Amino acid sequence: MSVTQLTTRAERGQAIAQHNGQVTRIDEILYTVKSQSGNGEYTVNKINGEWTCTCPDNTYRHVQCKHIHAVTFSQAIRTQVKTRTIEPLTNITQCIYCGSPHIVKDGVRKNKSGNLQVFNCKDCHKDFTFNIGFERMKHNPQAITTAMQLYFSGESLRNTMESLQLLGVQVSHQTVYNWIKKYVALMKDYAEKIIPNVGDKWRADEVYVKVKGDMKYLFAMMDDETRFWIAQEVGDTKYKHDARSLLRMSKELMGKKPAILVTDGLPSYHIAYKKEYYTKKYPRTQHVRHIKLRGDIHNNKMERMNGEIRDREKTMRGLKIKNTAILQGMQVYHNYIRPHEALDGKTPADLCGIDIQGKNKWVTLIQNASKERKDSGN
Repeated sequence: MSVTQLTTRAERGQAIAQHNGQVTRIDEILYTVKSQSGNGEYTVNKINGEWTCTCPDNTYRHVQCKHIHAVTFSQAIRTQVKTRTIEPLTNITQCIYCGSPHIVKDGVRKNKSGNLQVFNCKDCHKDFTFNIGFERMKHNPQAITTAMQLYFSGESLRNTMESLQLLGVQVSHQTVYNWIKKYVALMKDYAEKIIPNVGDKWRADEVYVKVKGDMKYLFAMMDDETRFWIAQEVGDTKYKHDARSLLRMSKELMGKKPAILVTDGLPSYHIAYKKEYYTKKYPRTQHVRHIKLRGDIHNNKMERMNGEIRDREKTMRGLKIKNTAILQGMQVYHNYIRPHEALDGKTPADLCGIDIQGKNKWVTLIQNASKERKDSGN
């Protein structure tokens, strides 16, 4: 076989990989690649460490076909995606009022939470402290973010309050909830403007939650590859709920539609899929709606996330309001803060190319979210 033929297959595979919707990732070792003739698709699978394909080139001639090349190029494209780094805001370089770089240290300001460095601007002559995101708060960022970490790790509001008291922080459980409500709203708005690099296979499922003693259903969308929690909404019923808004929200937040949508057999998902994702032209989103207990098509990953929600709701003994900050905070915690054992100790955001730096990721997110809001004038 000539070198030219091998080069041609590699080049064709690269062209296929660069064409959106041609290569679909089912899982780590299973892909489908659309036929360039438009007649169906081929399955590319890794068996005993080697890639195989159902096309004639690989099946009968035992050569590395263009479809296998397309898969390997597709994997390379995924790993080369540029990481967005979000760093703590620690370096004070300009005045918070006029933006002048001519600032000097001018003593310290004492309060309950400790000393804050005071700066003086030589141009506008104003004094200021740099405590972005935590301005006018009686307690320091460490106390506030410790409370959020304790609560979203599974503690109740009262247990969180008692733990803070052991650290010398005297607050009520209502104050802890006020912190959660304030900062979850801030981080949620900021996080929605960061587009993660999610995969092409998404999963949707629903789990019941109690709101004021009444049974409601939390509908959620998750990326299969990274386990990134894409979107959520609470419905009053299960079978009559219109899932179109969940699918539309997911599409708008991610800037694309998935190649494969996996759900259970709930009719509202298929109705929403037909309205929001289905197109007559290719590439077309495939809807897999027959979940098996075993095999390739299961919803184990989604059930694991549902377990997180159930455990959290059990501690709270139900939710107080439908559009609660608690569920939104759980989403932020799941995506950006909590390391997942199934992801080798990484967060879904890490796998999506979002690197939250700093020892305290809560502080990093809150600082950047507050700065973004100030810069946008909101």
